[in-house]
Amino acid sequence: MRVIVVGAGVVGTMHAWHAVERGHEVVQIERETEARGASLRNFGQIWVSGRAGGEELETALRARELWESIGERVPGLGFRAIGSLTPVRNDLELAVAEAAVARPDAAARGYKLVTAAEARRINPALRGGFAAALWCERDAAVEPRPSQLALKNALLASGRYTYLGGREVRDVLGEGSVRDDHGDVHTGDAVVLCTGASLSGLVRELAPGLPVRRVRLQMMQTDPLGEPLTTSIADADSFRYYPAYASDALDALNAGQAQAPTAAAHKMQLLMVQRRDGGLTIGDTHEYEHPFAFDILEDPYEHLAEVVESFLGRPLPKIRRRWAGVYAQCTDKSRVVHREQVRDHVWLVTGPGGRGMTCSPAIAESTANEPGW
Repeated sequence: MRVIVVGAGVVGTMHAWHAVERGHEVVQIERETEARGASLRNFGQIWVSGRAGGEELETALRARELWESIGERVPGLGFRAIGSLTPVRNDLELAVAEAAVARPDAAARGYKLVTAAEARRINPALRGGFAAALWCERDAAVEPRPSQLALKNALLASGRYTYLGGREVRDVLGEGSVRDDHGDVHTGDAVVLCTGASLSGLVRELAPGLPVRRVRLQMMQTDPLGEPLTTSIADADSFRYYPAYASDALDALNAGQAQAPTAAAHKMQLLMVQRRDGGLTIGDTHEYEHPFAFDILEDPYEHLAEVVESFLGRPLPKIRRRWAGVYAQCTDKSRVVHREQVRDHVWLVTGPGGRGMTCSPAIAESTANEPGW
């Protein structure tokens, strides 16, 4: 079987991976020379801890298994089973962490409430002030910038994979055929459109009522910290953002403790991961209203720096990079992804939102299980 994958972000590349694994021939077409979108502009977190129960948690846990197994075969992914810590400062935040640990699925997530001293044993870089922390053993990390190239090189080594960069698919011609902007026709037995946040043009023609929106965020990366940050770090504002933390205790937190004005204005949480070079990737903000701003604002970075420094108990290293990115999210945020058969043997897969890096291996596996593959 010959599969045409359109889009070389992490979702598209994982579709290519599963197709090659099943013995199929794959042609992957990317409008840029290499992927440049949300698949590179993210934390590289395999983030199980905050996922909603049911399908979303099952998808994240399955993806976590797949990431680890792929990481063993593709060292360039930089897979690390580092877990995460969410420090809490007061009784309101602590109550949300306690409610999370009391969930029926807490063991599957690897939740554990630890004291501040225990958190510092897990992650000695946390020398700042906090009362306790929520530990999630199942969280992990990969390196987002080099991971797509590492996966592509592994696919090329199979002998059943062709990569065509710098080509934009303009038309779906029929069963398994597409035409690119060079005028070349690529014919296969199945087509998977993994176009990320590119929702206009061909995507709009094929799925005019697509229930997916675009979300913009800001992030940054620092110089090396100079010591290991042995886990991912979140703050209590992440409780407000991720569905796993919904509880009466969260309602009490929202009612009794307002976010800092900057965090509230930009719909912020702290997430932080150390890269293999020692630098810290830190974010993020959320912007939903279109048209998006074209400028990068400084206030969110200052807020994030203050929160990080309060946990580390030391100044943040020099900020090396700042950037904005856009990803696609289902308008029904309870849905893991939008998967739609838009023509015979043609599937559109988009809208995983902030779950793309976490869930992409399992999302692609589910597509590969569709009839016609």
